[in-house]
Amino acid sequence: MAASSKNNSSDNRKRVEAMANDNGPLSEAENFGKILLSDVVVRRRKQVFWGRKWNSLDTGTVGVVLAMHFLSMFAPFCFTWNAFWVAFGLYVITGLLGITLSFHRNLSHRSFKLPKWLEYFFAYCGIQALQGDPIDWVSTHRHHHQFCDSERDPHSPIEGFWFSHVNWLFDTEAIAERCGGPNNVGDLDKQPFYRFLQNTYILHPIALGAMLYAVGGFPFLVWGMPSILSAPRQPEGVRIVWVFHITWLVNSACHVWGKQAWNTGDLSRNNWWVALLAFGEGWHNNHHAFEYSARHGLEWWQLDMTWYVVRFLQAIGLATDVKLPNEVQKQRMAFNN
Repeated sequence: MAASSKNNSSDNRKRVEAMANDNGPLSEAENFGKILLSDVVVRRRKQVFWGRKWNSLDTGTVGVVLAMHFLSMFAPFCFTWNAFWVAFGLYVITGLLGITLSFHRNLSHRSFKLPKWLEYFFAYCGIQALQGDPIDWVSTHRHHHQFCDSERDPHSPIEGFWFSHVNWLFDTEAIAERCGGPNNVGDLDKQPFYRFLQNTYILHPIALGAMLYAVGGFPFLVWGMPSILSAPRQPEGVRIVWVFHITWLVNSACHVWGKQAWNTGDLSRNNWWVALLAFGEGWHNNHHAFEYSARHGLEWWQLDMTWYVVRFLQAIGLATDVKLPNEVQKQRMAFNN
C-alpha cells in the first residue's frame, strides 16, 4: 500500500518545508537542524520565554505547570492504593471519555453522533482534564488540522520539539494572532451548555478538588486533584500531569517519530507507544489521513481503546452516524496512488 517509511517521511517533510516557504521565505540560517532520531527539520526556533511581553494568563500557566510538577514529586511519600485507583479511574474518565472520545473525535471532528445528554456528560468529563473548555480546545485542534505543520499551526515541531510539546501553551497571544481566534466553533458556540462550561470552567475542578479532599485527604489531592486556578490547559497533581504529557505527546512525538502509512502532506506519524498511552490517539497519521473517522487504529493490530468504546456505544444504539473511511478514500490517500 505504501513505500518505505523513510521515503514517505522525507516526501512529506519536503512538502511541509514548501508550505513554510509559501508562508514566508526562510534562509539557510533559519535551519536549526533535525530533531533527535528523526528527519524532521526545525525551521524556526520559537522564543516563548524571552523577548516578549507576558500577560497574566501566560504567567499563571507557567507557574501552575511548574508547581504541579513539583507537587507530583510528593506522590511516592503519600501513596495509597485508594489514591492510585482514584487517579487511574480519573485518567480513564477524563482522558478517554473526556478528551479522546468527546473533545477530539466527537466534538472536533463529528465522527459520530450521541444523544445530547450523553454528549454533554462526556464533555463534562473532559473539562476535568484541565485542558480547557470544549470551545477553546476544539477551536485550537481544528486550527491545527487546517494549518498543519505550517507557520499558522498552533503547535508544530518545525518550531522545535518542546514548542510542539508544551511551550506553545505559554504564548496565548501569538496563537490567537496566527490562527485568528476561536472563529471555527460556531456549532458549539451556539449551544448554551458549551457557553456555560466556558464561562464557569474553573468552578467544576474546584468542586472535584473539594470532593476528593473530603473523601481522601491530602493523598487524593496529590494523586487526583485538578487545579483550582483559572488558567486553561494546566496540569495538576499526578493524574493531571500524566494526562497532559500524554496529550502533548500526540502533538509532539506523533509529528516526529513513527511511520507514515498515508500521503497526508504533513509530518503526522503513527506511533505505537503513544497509541498505548493515549487510548489509540497515537495512530496519528491514520487520523490526519481520515480526520472524520471514528476509528484511528485502522489495522486489526492497532490498539484503539477509544474506538472500542465508540463501537460499544454503537452496538447498544447510543452512537449513530459513525464515520469510517471506505476503500476508495483509502486508495486516494495511499502513497502509490
